[in-house]
Amino acid sequence: MALQHHLLTLLIFVPLLAALVLLLLPARLAGLGRWLALAGTGLQLALALVVWIGFQSGITAPAGVFAAAGFQFVEKYNWFHLPLGELGYLSADYFLGVDGLSASLVLLAALVMFLGAISSWTITQNQKGYFALYLLLSSTVLGCFVALDLLLFYLFFEFMLLPMYFLIGMWGGPRRAYASIKFFLYTFGGSLFILLAIIGLYISGIDPEATAAMADLPLEQLQLSLQRGALESRDMVHSFNMLHLMDVDNLIPGSMLSLRGGGELWGYSARLLAFLALLIGFLVKLPAAPLHTWLPDAHVEAPTPISVVLAAILLKIGGYGLLRLPYSLIPEGGIYFAPLVAGIGVFSILYGAFNALAQSDLKKLIAYSSVSHMGYVLLGLAALTVEGVSGALYQMFSHGLISAALFLIAGVLYDRTHDRLIENYSGLAQRMPGFTVVVTLVFFASLGLPGFSGFIAEVLVFFGAFRSPSANGLLPYWMVIVATLGLLLTAAYYLWTLQRMFFGKFFVRRPEWEVALQDLSPREWGMLLPLLAGILLLGLFPNLLLDSFSPAVETFVQEMLSRGRSNLVLLTRFI
Repeated sequence: MALQHHLLTLLIFVPLLAALVLLLLPARLAGLGRWLALAGTGLQLALALVVWIGFQSGITAPAGVFAAAGFQFVEKYNWFHLPLGELGYLSADYFLGVDGLSASLVLLAALVMFLGAISSWTITQNQKGYFALYLLLSSTVLGCFVALDLLLFYLFFEFMLLPMYFLIGMWGGPRRAYASIKFFLYTFGGSLFILLAIIGLYISGIDPEATAAMADLPLEQLQLSLQRGALESRDMVHSFNMLHLMDVDNLIPGSMLSLRGGGELWGYSARLLAFLALLIGFLVKLPAAPLHTWLPDAHVEAPTPISVVLAAILLKIGGYGLLRLPYSLIPEGGIYFAPLVAGIGVFSILYGAFNALAQSDLKKLIAYSSVSHMGYVLLGLAALTVEGVSGALYQMFSHGLISAALFLIAGVLYDRTHDRLIENYSGLAQRMPGFTVVVTLVFFASLGLPGFSGFIAEVLVFFGAFRSPSANGLLPYWMVIVATLGLLLTAAYYLWTLQRMFFGKFFVRRPEWEVALQDLSPREWGMLLPLLAGILLLGLFPNLLLDSFSPAVETFVQEMLSRGRSNLVLLTRFI
């Protein structure tokens, strides 16, 4: 029974424990690394399934998002407590929990990490180092989706960079050094913007329960004393707790990010600037054009399993981060900057699609398609309608499955010929019929054909975006209409690629490739079939996923609009 109260801790640290065991193995047993990675990620997937099955969803379920009582599988312990003299106290919590915004992404992350471990079976160089780093990556990724303390979230967010940097830089392609450094610098630079906003939030807010205990005041009297400026600074316990910082009543009047007498920079609200800082940081991770340029290089040079994890999971941390931090902590920014966020989304949709259409490298084409598809997440989120935000979440999960399958497909070819150029293949359906069927289904899913998960996601996004002008007046109709061009471009680059590579007369650039081009192996079928099953199931039965986050999305949209508009009234002097 005790394990049930620590499921999220186990979910995070089981792979890390496997990594430590692997590092302690003698060199002659390094070949066991793949088995330890498989066991660690497999157990992590089993725990994620337990969380998913035990997660209470539906109309009567607690929604979470803004209220601690709505989160499930909660674990909260004081991490450290540091006296600062007259400045009060610094406090950080080991605070974990899941709600409708995160539960499905926890399951997706665990599934993809497990499939990535299977895909890594072909890694032969320095297996001990590779699988130890892979297991560390698995721990940090899951930590991002369940952390509810800003400092804890930031640590997990930053620690992801280290294993990814080395996994690309040591096991990648010919230009791996350039790609890994570019990846690190871009994402580390983006995370500095996030850190600045986190520091501003920390110095501006308090933990009400801890401060009440320190000041020996009832909680109701504490709030009154805080707003009147009667609370002594030395009694204030500053906190990184996300849920406390979402409540403006816990912000110190006159502090940098307070609504009441809050700070300003260059005549602009510090709160809106903090929203922009968080937005930039997560747009780099998403990524959105023009902050995307690290992604194609990272994908092309990364080994196949790392490309799978990068596209299916790490990009989704960018989308999840937008929901959990800037939009939840500074809701007025989501309203004020809605046209900007939607505009970036539309630009990403079209820019990514046009670039994908021009690519000759299959992996780079898929990378630019990811930039395009993440633009739908921004468009749905900016609309701030239930349909739009539901579509954004659905797109993140759906694209996680589809992009994982797409990069596995690229890996199938590369493993056989060590070549990804589209022009070097033709008529592959004659030699690899099973592979052709899989590619066709995944391409159709990614271009949004009805019956696949991608269709449901995009329909919800466009329904929500088209309803936004009349429902809340945040987006103009023309912007949404322009975005629909992305659907046509997506169909164009996928169908053109399919026609050139798989149909017509059989041709390969080098004669020796003919022997190597065998159909899918049992291991490859084992990786692709679960992804295909998920794509089809969510395309035919969308409520399998929608029911898990519908209450949370309704709460999110309602509170976002209510709190955001109220906050904007108090910031009118800056607008």
